[in-house]
Parts: sequence; structure tokens; C-alpha cells
Amino acid sequence: MGRRDDTARRNDIASALAAVRTRLDAACRDAGRDPAEVVLLPVTKFFPASDVRTLYDLGCREFGESREPEASTKIAEFRADSGVVDVVRWHMIGRLQRNKVRSVVRWADTVHSVDSVRLADTLDAAVGVARDDGTRSGPLEVLLQVSLDTDPARGGVAVEEVDALAAHVAASPNLALRGLMSVPPVDSDPDQAFAWLAVVHAGVLRDHPAATVLSAGMTGDLEAAIRHGSTCVRVGTAILGQRPIISA
Repeated sequence: MGRRDDTARRNDIASALAAVRTRLDAACRDAGRDPAEVVLLPVTKFFPASDVRTLYDLGCREFGESREPEASTKIAEFRADSGVVDVVRWHMIGRLQRNKVRSVVRWADTVHSVDSVRLADTLDAAVGVARDDGTRSGPLEVLLQVSLDTDPARGGVAVEEVDALAAHVAASPNLALRGLMSVPPVDSDPDQAFAWLAVVHAGVLRDHPAATVLSAGMTGDLEAAIRHGSTCVRVGTAILGQRPIISA
């Protein structure tokens, strides 16, 4: 893009980000919550490193990605351009194939989509290797993806299996259980779905008081998620626009 196009893109992102922050603040105020309790996580998958840099310049310090190797390439480009490494936190928010785990644990601070013992064990082993070879310095923070509709195509651990998976992750030497993530079932009432998720989260917190993160809510339903205790809303479209059409 030319300089004029670059400026227009930065202005569009700045305006959209300000609007989402206003929505978030209003939702917290309506719910009687402090906006500081809720992380706004821009979802930058499909968008270039230049957009990440713009968001960084606008004060964002956490970003969501879900495609590998797109994420690895983009993060390397962002770091080379900005010189920023430790200040930014990267989140893997999509379903994670086990053959991508070794790459993902080299850039992700948090994975939102752990939904099986098998995946947890694969992550634990890969993080152990990465810590041994110096490519990461600490454990991987993990959120359990909870299925609220039992649709295997969408991922997630069944509600009745959450406690067992939480205990397994908590006992893994290279993983740190930080909370839960979920997406409401298609065509469901978000308030009903997030209310149920809040009950599941409360149960996990009884045994794992450090698992305080509740990653719930996106562009269309962040207000409902905040009403029911979300501490992290994942927003892509409302900040960066409709994603480009890119083949898988």
C-alpha cells in the first residue's frame, strides 16, 4: 500500500478500536464491573503484521492468532519491525492440531483451546522440550475450551469432563491452568450460554483458585459475556473489519 492507504488504514483501525473500547467500558459499567477486569484481545489472524503494529502503537499488548504457520511468520515480522518481544503476549485461540504444537509453543503465551488429555500431554511435552532448548523460559498458560453444545466439529471438552481435565492440566509440569474458554452454540441465547459457562467456571475455581480467566465473548456478544463474568473478550471483525478471503 502507498502512504495514503497506510494512513487511511491506521485511521480506520484507530476509530474501530476506540468504538470497541467504548462498548467494553459501557458493558462493564452496566454490569457493575471495573473495565480493568476485562482484557480486550484483538484477533489478528488473516491480517498483516502492519495491523498488529498499528494496534500496538494504539496501546494493545495482547493479540489472538489461530493459524500456524501464519502466526509464527507474522510474529517474527512484527518483532523484527518493532523490536518488541517481551512486552507483547500472544494467544492461540483456535483449535490446535497436535502436529502444530511444537511450533505454537515457541510463540504462544496462552492456548485457549485445550479440550483433551491427549492435547494437554502433547503440549506439556513440547513445552518441556522448548524450555530445555531455551526457546521458551516458562510454562504455557492454558485455558480449557468448554463445549456448550457437544458439537465435536467445534471442539471443546464436555461439561461433565471439565473437572477431570482441569486436574490433569494442573498436574502437568509445563502447563499452568488459567481458566476456561467457550463459544456459544450457534443460534443460541448468549446470555443463557454464558450463564451456564459461569456456573462451570465457578466449579473449577473451587478446586483451582488461580484459574480466574474466563475467555468469552466476541464482536456480536461481548456485552452478554461481560454480564456473566468474562475476563477476556476476543474481538476481530469490529476492530479490523471483515477478514480477507484466504485459502486454508
